[in-house]
Amino acid sequence: MKRHVRGRYEVDDDPARIDVDAVHAYLAGESYWARGRPREVVERLVNDAARVVGLYHDGRQIGFCRAVSDGVAVAYLADVYVLEEHRGNGLGLEMVREMVDGSELRSVRWLLHTGDAHDLYRKVGFTQPGPRTMERDGG
Repeated sequence: MKRHVRGRYEVDDDPARIDVDAVHAYLAGESYWARGRPREVVERLVNDAARVVGLYHDGRQIGFCRAVSDGVAVAYLADVYVLEEHRGNGLGLEMVREMVDGSELRSVRWLLHTGDAHDLYRKVGFTQPGPRTMERDGG
């Protein structure tokens, strides 16, 4: 679903609109969590996602997030970013809100890992992990 936010910005969950080159450039070159990730991997992650949401300014992609889900019980929010020059205007919140509340996935348990932006995620209902949460690093 495409919707306008904050003037000339829009969020859109159309997978065909995602600019894989732009997503790869940010993730591999600027993010702290996916630095060096190969383009083929990014393309596969985008194509295999349960849902993707892009953030656009004047038609150019400036943000992204994706979900991995079984579609029934759990979803994982991943690769969330907004380009630096567009931060501070609530755009990341709008994009994440669209991701977690804007589809049939709104009723599943959402998980994420983050080293920052905890306040943003709290605004859409994320809390600190509980005592039953465990993690295994694949690397």
